[in-house]
Amino acid sequence: MSRTAVWYWAARAAIGWLVILAAQVVWLVTDSDGTGLSVAGHVTVLVLTAVVAVAHVTIMPQWRYRVHRWEATSAAVFTQSGWFKQEWRIAPVSRIQTVDSERGPLEQLFRLANVTVTTASAAGPIKIGGLDRDTAQRLVAELTATAQATAGDAT
Repeated sequence: MSRTAVWYWAARAAIGWLVILAAQVVWLVTDSDGTGLSVAGHVTVLVLTAVVAVAHVTIMPQWRYRVHRWEATSAAVFTQSGWFKQEWRIAPVSRIQTVDSERGPLEQLFRLANVTVTTASAAGPIKIGGLDRDTAQRLVAELTATAQATAGDAT
């Protein structure tokens, strides 16, 4: 993972929390007839949301960076992900069907990309996120070349 991914994950989480906080502020301002919470209740909910948001935006990206791992060899692609329940996935190169790279608008801003390795596995594709753009391009090229050179039918 790129160290820049920490900032990307924090920004993405912050955007989500800003939407929630904005909705709460709108609710506070428009609930002037007293049918909902009192002003103190609205402010309490707003403060609690802000505290949870700050904790999430500061802790989650660091934790994710420390937990998520990947490796690609000539034999297989390995990924580790998860928060409390960790998942370790291994896809033999001979089973690779497609290798894709994608970058959303926010990822482009941070110069990051994601790589998706699709196999015949019922568990679904292997996703590697938070890569710097050059690493993602190199990984796609290497996996494509290795998969083409490997005997097997990818099923």
